[in-house]
Amino acid sequence: MAAENWTRVSEFILMSFSSLPTEMQSLLFLAFLVIYLVTLMGNSLIILVTLADPMLHSPMYFFLRNLSFLEIGFNLVIVPKMLGTMLARDTTISFLGCATQMYFFFFFGVAECFLLATMAYDRYVAICSPLHYPVIMNQRTRVKLAAASWFPGFPVATVQVTWLFSFPFCGTNKVNHFFCDSPPVLRLVCADTALFEIYAVVGTILVVVIPCLLILCSYSRITAAILKIPSAKGKHKAFSTCSSHLLVVSLFYVSSSLTYFRPKSNNSPESKKVLSLSYTVVTPMLNPIIYSLRNNEVKNALSRTIRKALALRNSIPRSSRSETKLY
Repeated sequence: MAAENWTRVSEFILMSFSSLPTEMQSLLFLAFLVIYLVTLMGNSLIILVTLADPMLHSPMYFFLRNLSFLEIGFNLVIVPKMLGTMLARDTTISFLGCATQMYFFFFFGVAECFLLATMAYDRYVAICSPLHYPVIMNQRTRVKLAAASWFPGFPVATVQVTWLFSFPFCGTNKVNHFFCDSPPVLRLVCADTALFEIYAVVGTILVVVIPCLLILCSYSRITAAILKIPSAKGKHKAFSTCSSHLLVVSLFYVSSSLTYFRPKSNNSPESKKVLSLSYTVVTPMLNPIIYSLRNNEVKNALSRTIRKALALRNSIPRSSRSETKLY
């Protein structure tokens, strides 16, 4: 296409769920608002409880705090704009705003891939080398592992977003998605994107497949170690410490892989929106639920924290409360 036919795009229009009837959009808005609030409260509660309770100061809960913090950031990047689009019908997003949203989306997404692999390694050490676990996963090591999980998001997001938004855009500026994701924005480019698509597939392999292989390797060794445990009770306890993480990994990796291995596939935009909802909206909400309902330590710590808060409140004399209200 000739350069004179290229259009300099200053903003994009997020189509979101505009094809649905107004009543359905209203129901979706309420559903997503509830999910958003549950996600923020659930992950914040996980962070507060694991910090407040000394029984949860182990490496496993250190990484769980990182995951909860990551999920909060992931949600803040996507959901508020989506809710605003559905409520106020303000579907526009600036060129810079779109690039910024995509940057942090990739940053948090890549960090989650590597953090899930780090959590699998933590479970491997805990089950396969329980006597050496405190020494191997000391404070310095866990901080390094957490930093190594967060860092890859910076170069991946920088290269992906800078390269994509350096392309010329022509024709429509309508992004058929509820946020600025790479595949729908790539469809608006009016230049040869073959090299970028190759990079996108290679990047997906490095970011998704390599951590996934590390997770599979860790759990194959964990499974072999658990099968050697003589008692059924011991096997059940060992498996229960890993089941929550395995469920979260499955939800995240399956949906994200289906989306990013083929950035310009012919799958319908609606099906891609559903896949995107699963790992951008639903999974961040399910993580605290999965880790709390399937983990007795978290449930007990939550009960202790609530009891302490109530006891502290009841220990304040009524006269002091009255004086406080007067002031």
